[in-house]
Amino acid sequence: MPTYRPSHGGNLVWAASLANCSPDAILDFSASINPLGPPASAIAAIQAALGDLNAYPDPTYSQLCHAISDFHQIPPDWVLPGNGSAELLTWACRELADLDVTYLLTPAFSDYRRALTAFSATIQECPLKDFRVPSFEFRVSSGDRSGLLLNNPHNPTGQLFTRDAIAPYLDQFELVVVDEAFMDFLPPGEEQSVIDWVQQHPNLVVLRSLTKFYSLPGLRLGYAIAHPERIQRWQQWRDPWSVNSLAAAVGSVILQDTAFQQQTWDWLAATRPEFEQQLDNIPGLQPLSSAANFFLVHSDRSVPELQAKLLKHNQILIRDCISFPELGDRAFRVAIRTAEENQRLIDALSSAMGNGD
Repeated sequence: MPTYRPSHGGNLVWAASLANCSPDAILDFSASINPLGPPASAIAAIQAALGDLNAYPDPTYSQLCHAISDFHQIPPDWVLPGNGSAELLTWACRELADLDVTYLLTPAFSDYRRALTAFSATIQECPLKDFRVPSFEFRVSSGDRSGLLLNNPHNPTGQLFTRDAIAPYLDQFELVVVDEAFMDFLPPGEEQSVIDWVQQHPNLVVLRSLTKFYSLPGLRLGYAIAHPERIQRWQQWRDPWSVNSLAAAVGSVILQDTAFQQQTWDWLAATRPEFEQQLDNIPGLQPLSSAANFFLVHSDRSVPELQAKLLKHNQILIRDCISFPELGDRAFRVAIRTAEENQRLIDALSSAMGNGD
């Protein structure tokens, strides 16, 4: 087994080395990507933009910013596209690091610590008290210039925090960064986005990903919504042309693809409850209910061993939670895929959990 363990999902080269197969043969449940995409509108946009590869992208990304601003009904100068939301997280953490302390709800996505540590931020970890209850509480030290980094829905538990739960902290923290990478998996009547608060709260930043919902992780595209002064500051920090022309072309059209959005919401609403029940029926596994397109599953067996077994015998990759120190080696995360693919995982898990081979 390779000594390097990936800290993210979706490392198919690593998985294939364990399964002794081609990366294309791996059925990937480790990365929480929409199995229905990429949408036809994205492929068409890429094909139409191929002739533009001999020119630099528009450095202002005007068309893309206007598409995002129209979608969220905000001015375009409040929008900053990025090379995935990961790039924008880096600049958010640079600003958080300038404060006395940053409060971080744990377990937390490993890139949060990476980005905060890169700028020598002081981190105050605040454990999520009950993984089954979407609630949290931060006790802020008086006199500190403090920031808050939060994701909603929460990764890795899938819990959805209400806007009412977040609202009080906008007055307590000098900077609040809300990562909504999985929010678009909730239909408009269920989501708890705080994007519409940004114009009233200059201390609020919202990060969004366009690669998970639209199944485009290889293209790398996300955006931040924040006060124009903050947007301008981040633009001065980063490299020019962070978003390539193909990604910019795709981002300009996919937010208008209402048919694909509805198809995704219908698929997830129909598939998620059945998949949760199937996981729960396997002795030794306890999935947590989730508002997102993934489940956190507690296991009474070692997950690295289970992960290796699934790769070697079934060419299936699940996401171990070693990079979430609070979870240790008895939890894993799985994306929700198509009913047929989910059944393949259920059969493999049932076999793997039923014997010690």
